[in-house]
Amino acid sequence: MFKPLSTFIGLRYTRAKRDNHFISFISMASVIGIVLGIAVLITVLSIMNGYIQGVQDRHLGMLSHVTVTDTDWQLPNWEQRRQKILKQEYVRAAAPFVEKQVMLKQAEKVHAALIEGILPGMEKEIGTINRYISKPYSLDILKAGEFKVILGEKLAKELDVVIGDSITLLSPRKQSFIVNADDGSQNPDDLIPIFKEFEVAATFKVDMQTYDSNFAYIHMQDAKELFELGTDVTGIRVQLDDLFKAKEVTNRIAKNSEGDFLLTNWTTQYSTFFKVLQLQKTMLFMILLLIIVVAAFNLISTLIMVVTDKESDIAILKTLGMAPSKVMRIFIIQGGVLTLIGIIFGVILGVLIATNVSDIVQWVEQLLGKTFLTAEIHGITHIDAKIEWLDVFLIALSTFVLAVLATVYPAWKASKVHPADALRYE
Repeated sequence: MFKPLSTFIGLRYTRAKRDNHFISFISMASVIGIVLGIAVLITVLSIMNGYIQGVQDRHLGMLSHVTVTDTDWQLPNWEQRRQKILKQEYVRAAAPFVEKQVMLKQAEKVHAALIEGILPGMEKEIGTINRYISKPYSLDILKAGEFKVILGEKLAKELDVVIGDSITLLSPRKQSFIVNADDGSQNPDDLIPIFKEFEVAATFKVDMQTYDSNFAYIHMQDAKELFELGTDVTGIRVQLDDLFKAKEVTNRIAKNSEGDFLLTNWTTQYSTFFKVLQLQKTMLFMILLLIIVVAAFNLISTLIMVVTDKESDIAILKTLGMAPSKVMRIFIIQGGVLTLIGIIFGVILGVLIATNVSDIVQWVEQLLGKTFLTAEIHGITHIDAKIEWLDVFLIALSTFVLAVLATVYPAWKASKVHPADALRYE
């Protein structure tokens, strides 16, 4: 006979065909509850992982890990500063930029935008904007002196322009004063705003409302000429090998910098946002774990009915000398086996759904004629689920622990069966 005896009997009870069909139905319902609970948990957490990863990649791909500028947002001697920054540990690349809030106009349509003046060769080493530009174009299409612009796709639609069209950039001119020779008073000069025609060279789609509706890129030399910056730039963007070293690198750059400077990094701008997303993921895990708790209660009901149904068998086993602890073990093993079956099928179902969630969502959207992810509300319009195997392991472990704990009371109840009472009417 298979030993230990408790395991043998527990496994036998699990796979035996019961005469009581109601108990069989409740057992199946318990397993299905575990399967669905695990599948839902894996799917939802994978979607949250994908959302967090998507937002993080897009935000931090478009922004720099560390930004170096001056207190008046006009940085001189940027070439020398850039060389010093590149010598710092963890720094992978650094690129200058010119940034200005402007208005873009086409016919009667006017829209505010943030103009980014960049050097294409250096910018490609910093951010991810180049991968989002409509093919076959790239940042290399921006040439000094040609006054071309790359617009966010949504911004281009709002201005009703396509590649090859012209738009007008409007910006306040840098204000200066002339001294009146008669009374020494100062009068503002050059108050006429900047008007400059740009050709739309390409569009980009980051799939985030913030960038697609508000950002535009031009060559840095064109921006410096336009905004009368001379040899200065707005600042330098720094890309790191490890973005979580941003604070450490920021402190090192500060120690090695001279004169006026202002340092910021992604942790000061977006760390709270990503912490909130992680908190939401944790809360979702705790809430959805209640589904597993419900399935565990179903398991309690199942085992209590099994114990009632098997009282005579338990009485005979105890009469033959089986210890109460071994009787308990029979039903704990039975509950554990049912739980393992539920976990295995739940993980398989959850992984399958999470892997194909984009196609499933697209199919449901077409079926209902409704879009679930809108850029205005969620910031992004597309999401791919990301399966974290650590999450899957924690879900499976939590389910197993809860289910095994749920078997303790029915198993204890079985160990308290009195042979004389159980066999009285047999």
